[in-house]
Amino acid sequence: MKDKEGNNNKAVIYCRVSDVKQTIRGTGLASQETRCREFAAFRGFEVVEVFRDDMTGGRNDRPGMLAMLKHLKAHRNDERMVIIDDISRFARDLRGHLDLRDLLREAGGKLISPSMEFKDDADSRMVENMMATFAQHQREKNAEQTKNRMRARAMNGYWVFHAPVGYRYERASGQGKVLRRDEPLASIMTEALEGYASGHFSTQAEVKRFLEAQPEFPKTPRGEVTNQRVNDFLTQPLYAGYLELPKWDVSLRPAQHEGLITLETFKTIQERLNGNVRVPARKDINEDFPLRGFVLCGCCGNPLTANWSKGKAAHYPYYLCRQKDCAAKGKSIRREVVEEEFEALLQSLRPTPELFERASALFRDLWDQRALTMKAQGQSMKAELSQIDRKIEQLMDRLVETDSESVIKAYEKRIGNLEMERMVLRERIKNCGKPLQTYEETFEHSMSFLSNPWNLWKKGRIEHRQTVLKLAFKDQLAYCRNSGFRTPEISLPFKALGDICRGEMEMAHLLGFEPKTSAFGAGSLPYPNYAIGHARAR
Repeated sequence: MKDKEGNNNKAVIYCRVSDVKQTIRGTGLASQETRCREFAAFRGFEVVEVFRDDMTGGRNDRPGMLAMLKHLKAHRNDERMVIIDDISRFARDLRGHLDLRDLLREAGGKLISPSMEFKDDADSRMVENMMATFAQHQREKNAEQTKNRMRARAMNGYWVFHAPVGYRYERASGQGKVLRRDEPLASIMTEALEGYASGHFSTQAEVKRFLEAQPEFPKTPRGEVTNQRVNDFLTQPLYAGYLELPKWDVSLRPAQHEGLITLETFKTIQERLNGNVRVPARKDINEDFPLRGFVLCGCCGNPLTANWSKGKAAHYPYYLCRQKDCAAKGKSIRREVVEEEFEALLQSLRPTPELFERASALFRDLWDQRALTMKAQGQSMKAELSQIDRKIEQLMDRLVETDSESVIKAYEKRIGNLEMERMVLRERIKNCGKPLQTYEETFEHSMSFLSNPWNLWKKGRIEHRQTVLKLAFKDQLAYCRNSGFRTPEISLPFKALGDICRGEMEMAHLLGFEPKTSAFGAGSLPYPNYAIGHARAR
């Protein structure tokens, strides 16, 4: 059956909105379909199918459009009408419009609309092309205006994209949507970033493992945090309370939200990233062998490796050296032997209650003295800030006068570095004399660790154990198959405790340990009255 103009009376409707949000919040698709159905009824067309898209009109590979073309090809002999509400719903640029018109014609469809007529004469094609050009201009103008508004807001210190992990958007009076801390993710991000800056996490791989161990942290469907994502976290100034968008020529500036770390910490992170080769995640560091890589072979001085060895009834864990030409090569040591001796060594690093109380009082006195000197430091930092300002002005003057590209780049890099130093100093001056936390909050975890590092080790998580290794010992530990661990080099905090107790106090001894004796080799211990026991030879 055909209409009064001789066309087949069957038609399809094509509707499109720019994004999914319009399909949820608005009635754009429904309104277009209603108008098209009304037009179809007026023209006497039977609507056999409706095709919808919720994406930009700048693309021709839209699912709804492709499905419609497939439908038209399957009914090519019917020459079905394609009804659109407006030419801007079909495509949003002239090239895309012309390409889709050709595809539509090849599929056997004919475009019609209640807004305009599509004919094949020269005047009609000119009007159609002009309307498509106007639609393209409108799309580009809207995009340009949106970008300008977003850039202007960013220049005022407001983030204008999706909230990064650790933040959420919250409406503030007179400010619109502003980033606010999103707990517990904010605290997790702070621990990860400060941990990398301080060396608690030696590599990005350790940051990755830490984040993956947090149940609340968002991960991929496979339960992973990608390496690229970790790098993005470490290089994002938003976490320091600053904003930068180089692609929009928005230089680094203070943002209108609270940072999770200081700018100085962020600067330290960038220096670590730029000064060290990125280390991929090591799959051999796991819960099974927490001492792998830290304990050295007593014969050759290279790190011991570890593996599970298959026995008659089960698999058994061993540490061993695989270095060529080493006298101990391939001679395995049972995991429990090495780790029990290490745990005995670690448990001996426990000061007596009297010694710990005295050290705690000393640290508090130093904290109070530090607070008294902050004012003088503030004046010194202000003088340094003025000096940096003068250096920047001098470099800017030289930059204006030079025409050399290489010199310009060198000046710009130097100015950028000075700008960063200036912002760090301003942040220090702002916080001068105002500790971010109380003494108890600052040293709670540190003093807990110093009182008994074994407590952190026994928690069992690989991150905690690696932290203990870094904080308790100055260097890696050498292990001999016959005599056990050699004399360890302990870290500065424990040496300081040893100095405090010289001649007056000594470390506590566990039951079963011999005080003032050592089986770690001949010679005296490197710290007085700091008796370290060890497990008896097996």
